[in-house]
Amino acid sequence: MKAGSLQRRLLLAALAWIAAALAAAAFVLGGLFREHVEAELATRMQGHLEELIAALVRGEDGGVSLDRELSEPLFRQPYGGFYWIVQRGDTVLLRSRSLWDHTLALPAGTASTTGVQRIEAEGPRDQPLVLWSRSVQLPNDSAALRVAAGADVSNLDAMTRSFARTLTVSLAVVAAALMAAAVLQVRLGLAPLGRLRKALLALRASRATRVEGRFPNEVQPLIDDLHGLLDENTAIVERARTQTGNLAHALKTPLAVITNASAQLPGPEGELIRAQAGRMARQVELQLMRARAAATARQRGPGSTVRLAVDDLQRALEQLYRERGLEFTVRQEGAPVFSGEQQDLHEMLGNLLDNAAKWARRRVQISLSAPLRQIVCEIEDDGPGIAAAERAVVLQRGRRLDESQPGSGLGLTIVDDLARLHGGSLTLGESRLGGLLARLELPAAGHASA
Repeated sequence: MKAGSLQRRLLLAALAWIAAALAAAAFVLGGLFREHVEAELATRMQGHLEELIAALVRGEDGGVSLDRELSEPLFRQPYGGFYWIVQRGDTVLLRSRSLWDHTLALPAGTASTTGVQRIEAEGPRDQPLVLWSRSVQLPNDSAALRVAAGADVSNLDAMTRSFARTLTVSLAVVAAALMAAAVLQVRLGLAPLGRLRKALLALRASRATRVEGRFPNEVQPLIDDLHGLLDENTAIVERARTQTGNLAHALKTPLAVITNASAQLPGPEGELIRAQAGRMARQVELQLMRARAAATARQRGPGSTVRLAVDDLQRALEQLYRERGLEFTVRQEGAPVFSGEQQDLHEMLGNLLDNAAKWARRRVQISLSAPLRQIVCEIEDDGPGIAAAERAVVLQRGRRLDESQPGSGLGLTIVDDLARLHGGSLTLGESRLGGLLARLELPAAGHASA
């Protein structure tokens, strides 16, 4: 996932909320468990505290003793973990056998006779204790007694840590499940956008003319608007084509009339008119070609098979130049398919093949290949070729190196302009047959050129 992607943002937000929620849950549940266990211990200790108070008696000599042993055996086991003491003022009167040779002293202060006071202290082995204390008044006793019963809470801490470990593992499993669910939810939620992206790539690369498939209600209005834009663009292109054709007829007919009329004029005036009319006709042809190509370069169809266009043009040129007995050979690697329209492909290949046939002595060789994301057409002849210094000249508008050959001199210029409009290129070089090599590179179907 790239930085800034919608999927990345949603997942990071979901993962952050899951982590924060589970961390808070772990903290709260751990605290609740500790409180619950301590509350259970407090209830138990307060029961023992009541039992201890009930067993206290005052002797005739004013001393305090127990008339019976407490029911909990841990009070009688040395360091058994349960402890009690009875204290008057700062003097400890009685203590449980579990304290052994250790004594506890309650902090100074008078506890309530009705409420229970919670006290934290150190045990006989420096372990943490929690005591619950009350103040009681025995009959015929002027001084109040402080009675306390408590327990070693190190086991409580161990239980809390064990619960925390178990809770952490459990919440980690829950977190993993929730994160997996979040990833699945985000991917399923954004899947229509992925399908839309693929559909748009297919549309741009000429593999489709519409965005097909069903999309959620939140995305479908966008698809409908896109289809409306495509229909409007198609209508604009069709109007441009119609206007281009109308303009061609409107200009070519008067130019033909001027050319024919100038043929009746003798002398340099007639030659000047014919030359300028021919120049205007070539410029009209070039500009109309450019207007049509610019309108169709981005309006890609399903693709044009290069070999079919070459075969059609080869048959036509063999008939046209049959008296010269030219030999046409075609070599092909892969299955090159042009991403633009068949008309533009015919225009480019037709000009290149016609130029090669005009100058070839005996052979014209066509090589077709389909490297990654492009097609390459190499057309070679065994004619005189073009010097390296003059190759750039013939790509200029209407420039010709030999005026004895028929034509307007726009063929290679048209090919170069069309190739550029489609994101390709035309380069001229030296053929292995001894003549000219024309290398035409064009975007392949399935790849939209920039």
